[in-house]
Amino acid sequence: MQREGADPLNMQPEDFICDFCEHTWSEDRPMVEGHRGSLICGKCLTLAHATTIVQDAGEMPGDDDTCTMCLMHKHDAPHWRSPAEGAMICKECVLRGGLMLVKDPETEWVPPTA
Repeated sequence: MQREGADPLNMQPEDFICDFCEHTWSEDRPMVEGHRGSLICGKCLTLAHATTIVQDAGEMPGDDDTCTMCLMHKHDAPHWRSPAEGAMICKECVLRGGLMLVKDPETEWVPPTA
């Protein structure tokens, strides 16, 4: 998400906010962008990865729940729900987001393991 009141012609790192924890983008907090400007930071992605991939756990979405990142309702796979904000990310977006951060040499993000 973007900070309310941000100048779209002069966006700064503090204007980009994780939809899952509301922390701003910084060098030690890389972000992955989803549809319509949704964002998940590397720290939240680590928690989501540990839950949905490593533990093969998570929350099954309700009838009205959609993934914050892809905006789709995927009722057949577990999601990770942010305890702070209630945003959800599906297992597929966790995998895609993780691949994006792994491929970016500036992030040094490593997926969690068992």
